[in-house]
Amino acid sequence: MSKPTVARPSLNSALSAWSEHLTKAGLPAESLWIFAENLCLERSPTDPDDLFVRFQTKFTPPDDDALEIAYDIFSETPARIVFYRLGTAAGKSICILLCDPWLDRKNERDGFIRRDEWNISFRPGTAGNIEEVTDLTRWVRRVKRNRALDDYDFSMALATIDEIKLHGRPLLPFERMADKLVSNLRRKVGQE
Repeated sequence: MSKPTVARPSLNSALSAWSEHLTKAGLPAESLWIFAENLCLERSPTDPDDLFVRFQTKFTPPDDDALEIAYDIFSETPARIVFYRLGTAAGKSICILLCDPWLDRKNERDGFIRRDEWNISFRPGTAGNIEEVTDLTRWVRRVKRNRALDDYDFSMALATIDEIKLHGRPLLPFERMADKLVSNLRRKVGQE
Protein backbone atom coordinates (compact mmCIF):
# COMPACT_ATOMS: atom_id res chain seq x y z
CA MET A 1 0.00 0.00 0.00
CA SER A 2 1.40 3.39 -0.97
CA LYS A 3 1.98 6.17 1.50
CA PRO A 4 -0.61 8.96 1.40
CA THR A 5 0.50 12.18 -0.23
CA VAL A 6 1.77 14.85 2.12
CA ALA A 7 1.01 18.55 1.87
CA ARG A 8 4.51 19.96 1.68
CA PRO A 9 5.02 23.62 2.53
CA SER A 10 6.46 26.03 -0.01
CA LEU A 11 10.23 26.19 -0.11
CA ASN A 12 10.09 29.64 1.51
CA SER A 13 8.02 28.30 4.43
CA ALA A 14 10.36 25.35 4.88
CA LEU A 15 13.42 27.64 4.73
CA SER A 16 11.82 29.94 7.30
CA ALA A 17 11.33 26.98 9.67
CA TRP A 18 14.92 25.88 8.95
CA SER A 19 16.28 29.34 9.82
CA GLU A 20 14.31 29.31 13.09
CA HIS A 21 15.85 25.98 14.08
CA LEU A 22 19.35 27.24 13.25
CA THR A 23 18.84 30.47 15.20
CA LYS A 24 17.40 28.57 18.18
CA ALA A 25 20.50 26.35 18.19
CA GLY A 26 22.79 29.42 18.10
CA LEU A 27 24.03 28.62 14.59
CA PRO A 28 24.31 30.91 11.55
CA ALA A 29 20.86 31.33 9.99
CA GLU A 30 22.29 32.18 6.56
CA SER A 31 22.82 28.98 4.58
CA LEU A 32 25.04 27.95 1.70
CA TRP A 33 23.41 25.00 -0.08
CA ILE A 34 25.65 22.33 -1.56
CA PHE A 35 24.99 19.11 -3.48
CA ALA A 36 26.55 15.68 -3.94
CA GLU A 37 29.34 16.95 -6.23
CA ASN A 38 30.25 19.57 -3.64
CA LEU A 39 31.09 17.04 -0.92
CA CYS A 40 34.77 16.32 -0.43
CA LEU A 41 35.48 13.37 1.86
CA GLU A 42 39.07 12.88 2.98
CA ARG A 43 40.65 10.13 5.04
CA SER A 44 42.16 10.99 8.40
CA PRO A 45 45.97 10.90 8.31
CA THR A 46 45.99 9.03 11.64
CA ASP A 47 43.05 6.63 11.13
CA PRO A 48 42.29 5.51 7.53
CA ASP A 49 38.81 4.34 8.61
CA ASP A 50 37.92 7.85 9.78
CA LEU A 51 36.62 10.32 7.18
CA PHE A 52 36.52 14.10 7.34
CA VAL A 53 33.63 15.81 5.57
CA ARG A 54 34.70 18.87 3.65
CA PHE A 55 33.08 20.73 0.77
CA GLN A 56 33.96 22.73 -2.31
CA THR A 57 32.07 25.10 -4.57
CA LYS A 58 35.02 26.17 -6.73
CA PHE A 59 35.08 23.20 -9.12
CA THR A 60 31.35 22.37 -9.31
CA PRO A 61 29.42 25.45 -8.20
CA PRO A 62 25.65 24.96 -7.81
CA ASP A 63 23.33 27.08 -9.96
CA ASP A 64 21.27 29.71 -8.15
CA ASP A 65 18.04 27.75 -8.71
CA ALA A 66 19.46 24.32 -7.77
CA LEU A 67 17.91 24.28 -4.26
CA GLU A 68 14.48 25.19 -5.63
CA ILE A 69 14.68 22.47 -8.30
CA ALA A 70 15.85 19.84 -5.79
CA TYR A 71 13.09 20.76 -3.34
CA ASP A 72 10.43 20.60 -6.07
CA ILE A 73 11.61 17.16 -7.25
CA PHE A 74 11.94 15.81 -3.70
CA SER A 75 8.47 17.17 -2.85
CA GLU A 76 6.97 15.03 -5.61
CA THR A 77 8.04 11.89 -3.74
CA PRO A 78 6.48 10.41 -0.60
CA ALA A 79 9.95 10.15 0.98
CA ARG A 80 11.08 12.30 3.90
CA ILE A 81 12.96 15.50 3.05
CA VAL A 82 15.73 16.55 5.43
CA PHE A 83 17.33 19.97 5.81
CA TYR A 84 20.80 18.92 6.99
CA ARG A 85 23.59 21.15 8.27
CA LEU A 86 27.18 19.92 7.89
CA GLY A 87 28.96 22.77 9.69
CA THR A 88 29.93 26.43 9.47
CA ALA A 89 32.20 28.15 6.96
CA ALA A 90 32.67 31.88 6.36
CA GLY A 91 29.88 32.67 8.84
CA LYS A 92 27.29 30.56 7.01
CA SER A 93 25.71 27.21 7.73
CA ILE A 94 26.81 24.74 5.06
CA CYS A 95 23.66 22.75 4.28
CA ILE A 96 22.53 19.93 2.06
CA LEU A 97 19.00 18.85 1.17
CA LEU A 98 18.36 15.11 1.54
CA CYS A 99 15.50 12.82 0.56
CA ASP A 100 14.99 9.10 1.03
CA PRO A 101 12.68 6.73 2.96
CA TRP A 102 15.81 5.58 4.85
CA LEU A 103 15.80 8.95 6.63
CA ASP A 104 12.29 8.35 8.01
CA ARG A 105 13.68 6.30 10.89
CA LYS A 106 15.89 9.18 12.09
CA ASN A 107 14.57 10.92 15.21
CA GLU A 108 15.51 13.26 18.06
CA ARG A 109 18.14 10.84 19.40
CA ASP A 110 19.89 11.18 16.03
CA GLY A 111 19.69 14.98 16.16
CA PHE A 112 16.72 15.29 13.81
CA ILE A 113 13.75 17.57 14.50
CA ARG A 114 10.72 15.97 12.86
CA ARG A 115 7.78 17.79 11.28
CA ASP A 116 5.69 14.74 10.42
CA GLU A 117 2.76 16.76 9.05
CA TRP A 118 5.17 17.94 6.30
CA ASN A 119 7.18 14.70 6.19
CA ILE A 120 10.23 16.91 6.69
CA SER A 121 13.03 16.77 9.25
CA PHE A 122 15.61 19.34 10.25
CA ARG A 123 19.10 18.44 11.45
CA PRO A 124 20.93 21.57 12.60
CA GLY A 125 23.86 19.59 13.97
CA THR A 126 26.29 21.18 16.38
CA ALA A 127 28.60 24.15 16.27
CA GLY A 128 31.78 23.53 14.39
CA ASN A 129 33.59 24.58 11.28
CA ILE A 130 33.81 22.70 8.02
CA GLU A 131 36.68 23.36 5.66
CA GLU A 132 36.16 24.45 2.07
CA VAL A 133 38.61 22.69 -0.21
CA THR A 134 40.02 24.96 -2.92
CA ASP A 135 43.03 22.85 -3.91
CA LEU A 136 42.34 20.83 -7.08
CA THR A 137 44.73 18.04 -6.03
CA ARG A 138 42.82 17.44 -2.79
CA TRP A 139 39.54 17.54 -4.69
CA VAL A 140 40.73 14.97 -7.26
CA ARG A 141 42.07 12.69 -4.49
CA ARG A 142 38.87 12.78 -2.42
CA VAL A 143 37.33 9.51 -1.26
CA LYS A 144 34.76 8.40 -3.83
CA ARG A 145 34.06 4.77 -2.91
CA ASN A 146 34.70 2.00 -0.41
CA ARG A 147 33.17 3.80 2.55
CA ALA A 148 30.14 3.38 4.73
CA LEU A 149 26.81 4.90 3.73
CA ASP A 150 26.03 8.17 5.53
CA ASP A 151 23.06 10.55 5.77
CA TYR A 152 24.51 13.01 3.25
CA ASP A 153 24.60 10.27 0.59
CA PHE A 154 20.88 10.93 0.03
CA SER A 155 21.45 14.35 -1.53
CA MET A 156 20.66 15.34 -5.09
CA ALA A 157 23.43 15.49 -7.65
CA LEU A 158 24.06 18.61 -9.68
CA ALA A 159 24.06 16.34 -12.74
CA THR A 160 20.39 15.60 -11.98
CA ILE A 161 19.70 19.35 -11.73
CA ASP A 162 21.25 19.73 -15.21
CA GLU A 163 19.07 16.90 -16.58
CA ILE A 164 15.95 18.58 -15.21
CA LYS A 165 16.94 21.87 -16.82
CA LEU A 166 17.70 20.20 -20.17
CA HIS A 167 14.98 17.54 -20.33
CA GLY A 168 12.36 18.71 -17.82
CA ARG A 169 12.91 15.67 -15.60
CA PRO A 170 15.65 13.38 -14.28
CA LEU A 171 16.70 10.88 -16.91
CA LEU A 172 16.23 7.15 -16.47
CA PRO A 173 19.47 5.12 -16.33
CA PHE A 174 19.22 3.91 -19.95
CA GLU A 175 18.50 7.48 -21.11
CA ARG A 176 21.54 8.75 -19.21
CA MET A 177 23.71 6.11 -20.89
CA ALA A 178 22.28 6.93 -24.34
CA ASP A 179 22.88 10.64 -23.72
CA LYS A 180 26.55 9.94 -22.93
CA LEU A 181 26.94 7.74 -26.03
CA VAL A 182 25.41 10.39 -28.30
CA SER A 183 27.63 13.09 -26.75
CA ASN A 184 30.74 10.95 -27.30
CA LEU A 185 29.69 10.23 -30.89
CA ARG A 186 29.13 13.93 -31.58
CA ARG A 187 32.58 14.73 -30.20
CA LYS A 188 34.23 12.07 -32.39
CA VAL A 189 32.35 13.07 -35.53
CA GLY A 190 33.11 16.73 -34.88
CA GLN A 191 36.83 15.99 -34.60
CA GLU A 192 37.10 14.20 -37.95
